Amino acid sequence: QVQLVESGGGLVQAGGSLRLSCKASGRIVTRYAMGWFRQGPGKDREFVAAHSWSGGNTNYADSVKGRFTISRDNAQNTVSIQMNSLKPEDTAVYYCAADFDRASSASIRSIEYDYWGQGTQVTVSS
Repeated sequence: QVQLVESGGGLVQAGGSLRLSCKASGRIVTRYAMGWFRQGPGKDREFVAAHSWSGGNTNYADSVKGRFTISRDNAQNTVSIQMNSLKPEDTAVYYCAADFDRASSASIRSIEYDYWGQGTQVTVSS
C-alpha cells in the first residue's frame, strides 16, 4: 500500500500564494506519475496539474496555467504545487494522487490514479 499525505493548505487573500506539498510513503517499488486535483464547494472533483516521473510531461488545467507550477523530488517522494495569484474560485479541497501504471505520463483523468491523499483545504478570500 501507498500513503499520500498533503500539507500546506490554509486561508489566503486573493492575489496571494500558497505552496502545497504531498509526500508518498509505503511500498513504493516502481516509478509513478503524480497529480493534483481539487473539489470546490458543490462542484465535482477536477484536474489541476500532473507531473510524470522524469518531468518530461506536465499538464495543467487551463484555469491555472501561468499561475500554478507543479514540481517533484523523486528522492524524497514528494510533489509540490506552487500556487500564485490565487483567486476566490481556487477555493477547494486539494488532493494529490499517484499513478503507478503510467509513470511517463501526466494524466488529467482521475480514474487513472491509483492512490489518493486525504486532501487539504485551500480557502481564498476576496
